[in-house]
Amino acid sequence: MSEKKFFEPKQSINIKGKLMDLSSPKVMAILNVTPDSFYSNSRTKSIDDALTKTEAFLKEGATFIDIGGYSSRPGAIDIAETEESDRLIPVIESLVKEFPEVVISVDTFRAKVAEETIHAGAQIINDISAGDLDQHMFKTVARLQVPYIMMHMQGTPQNMHQNPTYQNVALDVIDHMAQKIAALKALHIHDVIIDPGFGFGKTIEHNYELLQNLDAFKIFKLPVLVGFSRKGMIYKALQTTAAEALNGTTVLNTIALQKGAGILRVHDVKEAMECIELIARLNG
Repeated sequence: MSEKKFFEPKQSINIKGKLMDLSSPKVMAILNVTPDSFYSNSRTKSIDDALTKTEAFLKEGATFIDIGGYSSRPGAIDIAETEESDRLIPVIESLVKEFPEVVISVDTFRAKVAEETIHAGAQIINDISAGDLDQHMFKTVARLQVPYIMMHMQGTPQNMHQNPTYQNVALDVIDHMAQKIAALKALHIHDVIIDPGFGFGKTIEHNYELLQNLDAFKIFKLPVLVGFSRKGMIYKALQTTAAEALNGTTVLNTIALQKGAGILRVHDVKEAMECIELIARLNG
């Protein structure tokens, strides 16, 4: 292997035998099929609503549709696996039927739900716990041979904001991810995307320190996903609300792109695509 190739970052993932190019930034649209997601406008009330939203997301330029059936907002109510699957599977099956080329990631930390949703037509697993909340997740991903988004979270959605503590938040997250990546590679899982986990078990100060050091995650040579969209690190800092946090989201997405982020996970696709277009022009 040449030295140049060794140091190049991974720029594609394998989705059911097809390579997806990640050499330029992409947008992941959030589709919540939960009744209690923190941003009320993101809640999807029916399959028809999901189809309408997905059509709009795809027209605006989204590459991925990320579907969540378990609210991971701070203090969220824990629900059973069966309820999570019952929320997700009919929506996934309907989207695949209506939009055969759609690329669906499923936001779940449960291996059983992950497997059921992949069989229903999803292609990517997006795990907020990096395997910490289900010891079977890594082996399930290895068996399914699907791309895996690994996010850092301290604690659980129920307790993650009680007292998050780090010696150095960026170094601590990088160290945690290094251990997880080694475990994934040992299972021959190579299509990995990393997410530093903004807003998950981190204070506002932790989040901005992490963003300041986002370019340090280039050490892994893996695609980096960021999710700031309308989160408390924006609206609490500005003393507004999630509904008023679009401008702040755009600012942070722009900074993240400049620091090497490759995927923006957002509620507002059009504005995220505009960030990508303008940064591309800036970089020539």
